[in-house]
Amino acid sequence: MFLAIIALISGLLLLVWSADHFVEGSASTAHHFGMPPLLIGMIIVGFGTSAPEMIVSAISASQGNSGIALGNAYGSNITNIALILGLTSLISPITVHSGVLRKELPLLVSATALTIFLLWDLDLSRTDSIILIIVFAAIMFWTIFQGMQKKTDPLGTEINQEIISEPVGKALLQLVGGLTILIISSRILVWGAVTAARQFGVSDLVIGLTIVAIGTSLPELASSIAAARKKEHDIALGNILGSNLFNTLSVVGIAGFINPLEVESAVLHRDIPSMTVLTLSLFVIGYGFRGPGRINRIEGVMLLLSYAAYNILLISGVMNP
Repeated sequence: MFLAIIALISGLLLLVWSADHFVEGSASTAHHFGMPPLLIGMIIVGFGTSAPEMIVSAISASQGNSGIALGNAYGSNITNIALILGLTSLISPITVHSGVLRKELPLLVSATALTIFLLWDLDLSRTDSIILIIVFAAIMFWTIFQGMQKKTDPLGTEINQEIISEPVGKALLQLVGGLTILIISSRILVWGAVTAARQFGVSDLVIGLTIVAIGTSLPELASSIAAARKKEHDIALGNILGSNLFNTLSVVGIAGFINPLEVESAVLHRDIPSMTVLTLSLFVIGYGFRGPGRINRIEGVMLLLSYAAYNILLISGVMNP
């Protein structure tokens, strides 16, 4: 048990450290080779901050731990909106004004609806997974195409200001080293999580929805809070929407493609509905139908309370199975 807890903690710490260096190295490398700032923000930073979820879920799926694979993806989505967006808006109320970001929210709702449809039979087959991956690829292509049609975009401008110019050798070292440690730390984290879950008699799903989900979402937390402090609201919100879209389609799709997964009924009846309600709530509190949207501090507190309520629901389920 002691070794499992140490593995869990060290895996989480290494995961956050390596993800940060991987994102910095990737962004700097892409900038060095001339990739536009908007694409760096949408692809490099978006994929980089979601890399922990992807690798952890992929490793979990390959080992047959479907609870951690799915719990990590959907738990991260819940954590991103309720916890991270709630904390970020407390630091600085978030204004939504980028056209790219305003289009991502309907896409995220549609992706969530597609997930419900595909998992309704409590099975994630390879066919289902391929559908998710294809849809994600199509959305990415469409979003990039739309974004590149504009000469300027707030997200691209903010990313250009954030990129740290490094020598290409150092950037590549950060990229490769960060990715290597990211994979190793993910394996350590999954082993620790599975072992701890068995020792405490808690399901892999609950561990995935809580400890693992929070751990893999820490890169989004760090980048969103840093962006909020600098009033870079598009980066703060873009991290959340992009990560959730990535998790819902790509992370789950890759995990299911590696190893078709059985889906616990609680995922469909408790976790995905919670994720859906939180996603839809962004329309109400942040979309801005008559102008720029805004997520203020009161709404941030409401998001945090909803995260607490969801975790109480999980705990009550563990206490009264």
